[in-house]
Amino acid sequence: MRYYYTRDTLFVRGNFSAASTGIHGGVRKVSTIFNHTVPADFPEPDPFGYLERLIAREGFGPDFFGLLTAVDMQHLCILHFDFIAVFITAGVQQEAEKSHTINIIVLSSQGLAPGAQLEAIITVSGAKAEALGCLGYACTGTPTDAVVIACEGKEMHEFAGPVSEAGKRIHDAVQFGVQEAIRRHEGRIERKTPSMFIFSRYGGDHWVEWKAEGCPYYPCHFAGQRCELCYCPFYPCRDVDLGEDVESIGGGTVWSCSRCMLMHRPEVVDYVLEHPEAPLGELKKIHGRIPGSRSMGKTKPRKKKGKKLP
Repeated sequence: MRYYYTRDTLFVRGNFSAASTGIHGGVRKVSTIFNHTVPADFPEPDPFGYLERLIAREGFGPDFFGLLTAVDMQHLCILHFDFIAVFITAGVQQEAEKSHTINIIVLSSQGLAPGAQLEAIITVSGAKAEALGCLGYACTGTPTDAVVIACEGKEMHEFAGPVSEAGKRIHDAVQFGVQEAIRRHEGRIERKTPSMFIFSRYGGDHWVEWKAEGCPYYPCHFAGQRCELCYCPFYPCRDVDLGEDVESIGGGTVWSCSRCMLMHRPEVVDYVLEHPEAPLGELKKIHGRIPGSRSMGKTKPRKKKGKKLP
């Protein structure tokens, strides 16, 4: 799995088994999941046709799940909790004539059985309702909310209810993330770019918002490092040149890439921002050599697809 975003669209790419309640949803294999911002007075009579045209312009195949929102992509919240990643845009309006949508995409790097994928939708809905209650809203959602649950890898989780290993991570991320996303959309918290949150167990379980600006650990790897991709969009890459599975204090194992410097190399970061579809092997060649791995040759640069947000 990997993800990136432009000024109006979040793209998540991979080889997913997925379930969607969105436009032309269902349960199927997809390679692209995206959330696209449209004007509040979006007049499109054929929203699925609109999504098809958008994905075709990106050069991606027809195997996709697409969502639409009136929320600006700068208010996107991205949350990482072990093997679960959640992407949320959220807007709620009390007036019926105003646009409002809560879109939630859940990605698991560990497999979910088909039943668990559907159960995860129930878990997301409950967590969303709790979040709205915490903010003082009487509603449990909006008329146009959508959820996508997707996973990669072998089936490892048969259940995704809120007390299961997968479900409790999904529940906590959604319950926390919906509140943060709404606060940003409503202007209570101001951010110029999407917000990144990491679940930390150090000093007690809590969520941490990661920001490159003013990081107290800089430079944590080497002088002159770049930090825009500190929480790598390739995670977990499963590339043994770059990381390994280690025991997790939360139980089981987790992919550790603490020794990987690739996404901190200035030349690699520049290349990823210009070419977000570049495969990992191509980025390894851009750098030329990775500590602890064999030497890599140069690669022919790709054509630019437009400047992406950091």
